[in-house]
Amino acid sequence: MSKKKYAVIGHPIGHTMSPFIHKRLFDLQGIDAEYTKLDIPFENFAEEYKNTLSKLDGYNITIPHKRTIIPYIDEIDEKAKMYGSVNTVDNKNGIAKGYTTDPDGFLKALSAAGIVIGGRVVVLGCGGVARTVAYEIVLKNVPVLFGVRKEDVQIANDLCAEIKNTVKNAQVRVCLIDEVCGDIDLLINATPLGMFPKVDAQPVKDDVIAKCANVFDLVYNPLETMLVQKAKANGAKASGGMSMLVWQAVVAHEKWDNSVYDVKDIEQLCIDASNELAAK
Repeated sequence: MSKKKYAVIGHPIGHTMSPFIHKRLFDLQGIDAEYTKLDIPFENFAEEYKNTLSKLDGYNITIPHKRTIIPYIDEIDEKAKMYGSVNTVDNKNGIAKGYTTDPDGFLKALSAAGIVIGGRVVVLGCGGVARTVAYEIVLKNVPVLFGVRKEDVQIANDLCAEIKNTVKNAQVRVCLIDEVCGDIDLLINATPLGMFPKVDAQPVKDDVIAKCANVFDLVYNPLETMLVQKAKANGAKASGGMSMLVWQAVVAHEKWDNSVYDVKDIEQLCIDASNELAAK
């Protein structure tokens, strides 16, 4: 049986963690597979799809090709269709099917941390990852409050309008990030504040963190941001973004080969991936 071949594609591809994470996931399943990274510029995409991507067993997609890929594949999963984005393709029996694994990766990361979506949820930021987590929350009939900078209020309002138009009875609203206050059941940081090298930064003040029962920080470098550290010190359940990065990769393997992983193995992989990232 020939070795299966997979890759991550993007442009520029840079120091992606995908090869490290996916190789470990294949090893945990005892699957002999090759996983590489491919830098594909827009102008070469059609040629590369025909000559390379269509011949792989599967691949992951990062910026800027998550939408570029859609016209090329045969099928698209319903959730990927809703998001208008594909980050994983499975090639089986001559059929290329696209998925987005970020939403389920987010949900699995929360579950692994023992965090339940409910009550008062605040999402800091209004970019692409904030959009993903907000959709998953309102799909569970839980309201979302976006906390954003003054210059991002219109972007956040537009995102709220999009969500309301897509999800029936969705409850979403916006406030300034400095006005976030009161008891919070789940605080999600979808801003880059706290990311290496500015590890002393945090998106909200200590008095806000003190009133959070659960915190999920989408920043994955470092493994535990100042926000996560302070939340844990207050007795809250808290987790960082490396878990979402790894769990969304796990979801790709579920699509590719129906793999099932032990939570403890994934926790160790998050630590190892963080150490690998720090060593780069």
